[in-house]
Amino acid sequence: MSLSYIVSGFAVGILVGLTGVGGGSLMTPLLTLLFGISPTVAVGTDLAFASITKSAGTLAHRVRGTVHWNIVKLLCLGALPAAVAGTLIINTVGPLSAQMGQFIRYSIAVSVMLTVVAILFRGRMLQWVHAHPEKQLQGTRLAVATVVAGAVLGLLVTISSIGAGAIGATLLVMLYPRLTPAEVAGTDIAYAVPLTAIAAFGHWWLGSIHWELLGMLLIGSVPGITIGSLAAKAVPDRLLRGILATTLTGVAAKLVF
Repeated sequence: MSLSYIVSGFAVGILVGLTGVGGGSLMTPLLTLLFGISPTVAVGTDLAFASITKSAGTLAHRVRGTVHWNIVKLLCLGALPAAVAGTLIINTVGPLSAQMGQFIRYSIAVSVMLTVVAILFRGRMLQWVHAHPEKQLQGTRLAVATVVAGAVLGLLVTISSIGAGAIGATLLVMLYPRLTPAEVAGTDIAYAVPLTAIAAFGHWWLGSIHWELLGMLLIGSVPGITIGSLAAKAVPDRLLRGILATTLTGVAAKLVF
């Protein structure tokens, strides 16, 4: 079983490196559907996994100067309290109860489908924003919208471990269309570090992190992400997005039905 976890981490790492899509939308459904791990434990373990891997990514983007810390602060103002609230909600219902497990399964399915929408329509959304500059938020309204977006992502990530990748990046593109792709990626990863860390701490408090599983996933994912990143330019982007969107749609349907 340990080898299966390592191989799974490696496979997800390659896909993350190739597509840039957050590992949560791939790893959490995999753990739940393929290995039969409790949804709550799958979410908690993936959050701990994400907090470690995203920390390394943030350091790289900080060196390159592609993190907008003012945006990170606004996102965290909404995301971090929402993560605490999400943890308390799970604790109130019961982290390992059948009701919470079912709720988390549906939450994962919704988050996966939102990721699919983000993958398929992000380009069109960006085109619309650039074509309607009068619709772009400014000043206080932009700051408030960023905090609200952070709160929605914080709750989504804590309950399903999905949202800090493709969904978060898409919201950033819509709110801040002048950011370069590297700045979107860097800012998205940077705010996700404290969010996933607090959410992971909450799941540790709930007792829903599988530490041995986490170690196996990390062993496989680190070389996988490296290989995927190196091979990304050789694979057509449209083909990757199509395969990923089709796979995630199937995963969402399996989680619900």
